[in-house]
Amino acid sequence: MTTPVALLTAIGALVVGAVAGYLVARARARRAAARPAGPTVAELLMRLIRSSNNAVVVLNRFGDLVLHNPRAAELGLVRVSQADPRARKAAEQVVETDEPVEVDLSPLENRGRRQPEAVLGEVRPLGDGFTVVEAVDHSEAIRLEAVRRDFVANVSHELKTPVGAIALLTEAVLDAADDVEEVRRFGGKILRESTRLGTLVTELIALSRLQGAERLPDLNVVEVDAVVREALGRATLSAESAEITITTDAPGGLLVEGDRTLLVTALSNLLENAVAYSPAGSPVSISRRLADGMVEIAVTDRGIGIAEDEQQRVFERFYRADKARSRATGGTGLGLAIVKHVAANHGGSVGLWSRPGTGSTFTLRIPAHVRPEPGESGRGGAPLPAAKPQTQDKTPERTPRLVATGQEISGPDRGGNL
Repeated sequence: MTTPVALLTAIGALVVGAVAGYLVARARARRAAARPAGPTVAELLMRLIRSSNNAVVVLNRFGDLVLHNPRAAELGLVRVSQADPRARKAAEQVVETDEPVEVDLSPLENRGRRQPEAVLGEVRPLGDGFTVVEAVDHSEAIRLEAVRRDFVANVSHELKTPVGAIALLTEAVLDAADDVEEVRRFGGKILRESTRLGTLVTELIALSRLQGAERLPDLNVVEVDAVVREALGRATLSAESAEITITTDAPGGLLVEGDRTLLVTALSNLLENAVAYSPAGSPVSISRRLADGMVEIAVTDRGIGIAEDEQQRVFERFYRADKARSRATGGTGLGLAIVKHVAANHGGSVGLWSRPGTGSTFTLRIPAHVRPEPGESGRGGAPLPAAKPQTQDKTPERTPRLVATGQEISGPDRGGNL
């Protein structure tokens, strides 16, 4: 082959190779363009499993762990890369019968307050010897059911006690009909028991309305200072009887949006609770402040305090940290439950800091009323008028010993100490 022919052959090969490379690259570009952007179906499924609120565990025919999500470890289904033995045993049964099985996977020992108490799982076959275990934390439902049972039992007991007392006292009055002094003495006891019964029924009705579907009255702008004054007026008799001084900081002119009657009831309950659980002669303090858009009203006492394991339960209906003291003061055990629901219905909350032997601070937090900025317009373009606060004050003439300190009372939200 001559040199010109060889040269032409080489040039032709180069041209053919270039054309072929161009066609291959173009085909790859087309395939890449046709491929949808984003994750694959398998990747989406893995994301779904990992983000699920239910625990998901996949086992093979030998009970070995294939995959699991973080929730499975949180609920205790997976420990040290091993599935719970109860789940593995149930998986073996499912592989044999090819039928789903429910299994109780609740923790066998208590490892802390945050550990789930009731975990129910279902094991289902996936074919080819694989099984999936899906578990749900039912702790909250179990707790609510226990609260419901306690509520029914407590209502029955609380109502039976004054009713039974009234019946016995009435019999005593009939037996002592000729003795005027005895009739008066038993009559006074009947009056106290009937008053207690009426208070209990009233608070039950109020609590049922707060928890039910009944709408709250239209919210108005309420002066916090007026709420404090009226609540102080209601606490006069109990504070004076216990020789307790109630002190408060200076009025701050704070406003909230809410129902004045309910707010006064909530604060009165906090004051009555503080007085009831404080020794004679000890102080009770009220402070108010604005923090992060919330008006905080704190009631601080130097009473017996509340143990840490009871602090979450004191807001439950009929729960009493000190049952003997509560009965001696005629408490119903519903006051703090009402406070909790009043706060919730106003979009707020109630907090508690307490230490046994030192005292407690209950803090009622309600969203503050936002005053319109000057020149702010409404729908029609005219400036919005300032809302007129509720100023009616029904405070009785008698008030407890009131000391205006002009300072906020220290507590858990004011330095962490009483």
